[in-house]
Amino acid sequence: MSTNYKFVQNTKCEFFPCHKTENSEKFNCLFCYCPLYMLGDKCGGNYKITHGIKDCSECTIPHGPHGYEFIMKKMDMVIEKGSSFINEE
Repeated sequence: MSTNYKFVQNTKCEFFPCHKTENSEKFNCLFCYCPLYMLGDKCGGNYKITHGIKDCSECTIPHGPHGYEFIMKKMDMVIEKGSSFINEE
């Protein structure tokens, strides 16, 4: 079975690569905007707080070789948190 759906690369993007990387050929753009951002300190990534805002500029987990698996393991948390936002309205 193919796993091509786990990797997308857009070298024509004006921001490519959006993070420092040693190997741009393996840089995955699939999660250009990380869906785990909304999890705050529970995302599991390498972030810092800058002027009160979550700064993920040094996190390359979504763009790395196992980024798809890492993110998919936490998608239940994203869905749950998204559902709580909807239920509050």
